[in-house]
Amino acid sequence: MPKQRTAKNSYKKIYASCAGLGIACLALFVYTFFLHHNPASAQEYPIKGFDVSHHQGEIEWRKISPKTFQFIYLKATEGGDFKDRKFQDNWIQAREQGFLVGAYHFYRLCRDGRIQAQNFIETVPNKADALPPVIDLEYDSNCINTYTKEQLLKEIQVMHDQLYQHYGKQPIFYISKSFYNIILAGQFTKTPLWVREYQSKPDLKNNPAWLFWQHTNQGKIKGISKEVDLNVFYGSQYEWAHFLEQNGIDRSKYFQNLRSK
Repeated sequence: MPKQRTAKNSYKKIYASCAGLGIACLALFVYTFFLHHNPASAQEYPIKGFDVSHHQGEIEWRKISPKTFQFIYLKATEGGDFKDRKFQDNWIQAREQGFLVGAYHFYRLCRDGRIQAQNFIETVPNKADALPPVIDLEYDSNCINTYTKEQLLKEIQVMHDQLYQHYGKQPIFYISKSFYNIILAGQFTKTPLWVREYQSKPDLKNNPAWLFWQHTNQGKIKGISKEVDLNVFYGSQYEWAHFLEQNGIDRSKYFQNLRSK
């Protein structure tokens, strides 16, 4: 009898362990497939776009319609000397397909702003119908402690001002939530923000207005074999047209695309 009782107790412990493990596995499943992977909903925003770099490989631009995506940003440069090897091809082909195209620079926190601005200016053509230049600002583990916060803000200002002067358009800051809250909150209040936030709508310190929202990095687009960052513009179709007009871009082409839908 004692052995039988011991066996029953052992079975109970095993069943309890399995039940506990099952609950843990279920919780992990729910987080992984319903919370972590599901992109935040951006359906209410009619103006949609995406951004790509060499990581997406060869893109079949003819399979993508400007009627579906109203804007595209291409990675052009990084730091003081890196140039994206697919930028020139993507720039030419996307524009030939009638897309509104802009370029972005990944800012290296350990390089000075003047050198990085020069790299971008040498790479990206100054076209009147191009979208405003974008500076991608996020934490870089390779050189996070090179500058103090004050020095870093000064170097970012240098690049911002040089791009503004060269292209004649107000640059945009692409930002992660952590970088904005720690470094940029309360600074550059006139610079539009492009926010990366995958779990919910943008929610930044002091609640600044945002211009673009990157709501997922797992987008699927016919003509691109790899996952893509998807973005939306904060505003209506007519507010988008006004934004284009402010940046010296002929909006008649955009409305022509709307009428042909």
